[in-house]
Amino acid sequence: MADFLLAIDQGTTSTRAIVFDRGFRPVAMAQRELPQYFPQDGWVEHAPREILDASIAMARGALAKAGLAAGDIAGIGITNQRETTIVWDRADGEPIYPAIVWQDRRTSGECARLLSEGADSLIAAKTGLLIDPYFSATKIAWILDHVPGARARARRGELAFGTVDSFLLWHLTGGKAHRTDAANAARTMLFDIHRQQWDQELLVLFGVPPEMLPDVRDNSDDFGATDAAMLGAPVPILGMVGDQQGALIGQGCVMRGMAKSTYGTGCFLVLNSGEQALSSRHKLLTTVAYRIAGRTTFAMEGSIFVAGAVVQWMRDGLKLISDAGSSETLAASIGHDHGVHFVPAFTGLGAPYWDPEARGAILGLKRDTGIAEIVSAGLQSVCYQTRDLQQSMAADGLMPDTLRVDGGMAANSWLMQFLADLLGVTVERPAMTETTALGAAYLAGLRAGFIGSLNETRDLWRADRIFHPIMPTGDRDRLYAGWQRAVARITG
Repeated sequence: MADFLLAIDQGTTSTRAIVFDRGFRPVAMAQRELPQYFPQDGWVEHAPREILDASIAMARGALAKAGLAAGDIAGIGITNQRETTIVWDRADGEPIYPAIVWQDRRTSGECARLLSEGADSLIAAKTGLLIDPYFSATKIAWILDHVPGARARARRGELAFGTVDSFLLWHLTGGKAHRTDAANAARTMLFDIHRQQWDQELLVLFGVPPEMLPDVRDNSDDFGATDAAMLGAPVPILGMVGDQQGALIGQGCVMRGMAKSTYGTGCFLVLNSGEQALSSRHKLLTTVAYRIAGRTTFAMEGSIFVAGAVVQWMRDGLKLISDAGSSETLAASIGHDHGVHFVPAFTGLGAPYWDPEARGAILGLKRDTGIAEIVSAGLQSVCYQTRDLQQSMAADGLMPDTLRVDGGMAANSWLMQFLADLLGVTVERPAMTETTALGAAYLAGLRAGFIGSLNETRDLWRADRIFHPIMPTGDRDRLYAGWQRAVARITG
């Protein structure tokens, strides 16, 4: 019997594949870092072929480590960095331009023009999103306008657009399946989340030919089967989901009011709002959490563009630390209240500021400021930004008293305790930290019959450690006020 599932987790800075058994326990994992390319200020690109090659290699590697063959796999779940935009030739599958990453800000001018023309209300009403370079629509238009002949070819049906999930699916199935899922489609700024379909008015607004678009499926569905050459035999692909929605499912946050925050390259706080698409009055996003059997579950989301990337920059750019783990020791050595604030607006600021022109700054430097203070401030910036999101959610009437955390930074216990202190809520870290891949496995497992509904994921969740707030309210408010003053310096 095929008693295993394979999750492919294609993230912003790495690609991994994990084999899960029937009880959704990880059996084997393979992982590879993904190169980042920064051709101009504010531009971030990936090589699509590197994404594809790594995904296939890691899938094969995980199977080899587990001692399994393709026939042992009941289904594959794919989860991906969202909004990253790829356009490729339908004839040979070759990309016509590098992947424009979600962090990329090159279309900020076009977004400013759309805002000045009053398009924001139309886009928010249909997509639940705010006009920002973050989303895929302006990225697609940029490629069509800057690659010679691309727009005419797109109208002739010669080109395909997809986020990373669609690009991987196309190639894994040998070009047979051009599909995406409802959660990924909801991040393009072209998809009506209420009618659950591509929107013609938005396609005209952004100049995106409908011939480019993938078919939209439920998150747990029959997406196609891998070409036999990929893994040695065809394997059905039964689940697809954007990484943050995948983490929401992997954390068992499948009931209304449950929330998780993922600390990877960026940070994404997502709250399950049930079958109601709530509108935020404080610059949060309304998005699709998942769609199962045609029924849509919605979410409220706050997006922070730079979280773990702070640590990566302090390690690789400034050479302040040799590895991510040493940041915890340094931060713990000096306490919280050192007066330094690090605003990591490398590619602008996300929610609730939505300022694509903001740039990073380290403020409060004194003669005796050292490496420990800067590293601590870099870590604290992630917590301060999370409180920004919490404040916006609270103003919208949504205030979870527990936050489940995951992502690479969640392993830092000093950081998670400071997060609990600053937010004043209980922070729960799961025993299984690869929640994004686990969410993809749950979706594939649901289609394969390993579980009967996503509600079962609540009983499968286990805590590694729970952090309770211990900081006095006055202290947390004073520290947060310092952060707000620092942000005002770069946005004012």
